[in-house]
Amino acid sequence: RLFALHSARVVIAQARKRPCSMDAEEFRKQGHRLVDFIADYRASLQRRELPVRSEVEPGYLAKALPTECPEKAESFDDVMEDLQKHIVPGLTHWQSPDFFAFFPANSSYAAVLGELLSAGFGVQGMLWITSPACTELETIVLDWLAKLLALPEPFLSSVKGGG
Repeated sequence: RLFALHSARVVIAQARKRPCSMDAEEFRKQGHRLVDFIADYRASLQRRELPVRSEVEPGYLAKALPTECPEKAESFDDVMEDLQKHIVPGLTHWQSPDFFAFFPANSSYAAVLGELLSAGFGVQGMLWITSPACTELETIVLDWLAKLLALPEPFLSSVKGGG
């Protein structure tokens, strides 16, 4: 256990010495690129250019990636190339108009943007004190949902016990 703790401390110390590899402008540039990638990917699904179910064989990804963790970060270009070449072919394309298995999983473009915003804020909303806006917005939206579903009053946050 002591070795693991020491190793973790070494890794953290090394990470602190390295400056962040992406500044705000690089984030902006690559973020636009990712949004374009997602829009193009989703459009290709609508055009039915990808098979709904992956056609890869088990273990395909282990053959394509290094066996050891890289010591240096790859360029974003390399990451995007790996994504297109190795990850996309191994996906079941749940957003395809031809996907009818399991349960409805369609996600809107608005939902994708909401996820991006949520990740960008990095809010931890487990208690009111950790992020008042997050907790209060959740409460308000859940009250809206309870009313839309015509649930009984005990489901609302305004009652004793908080809904």
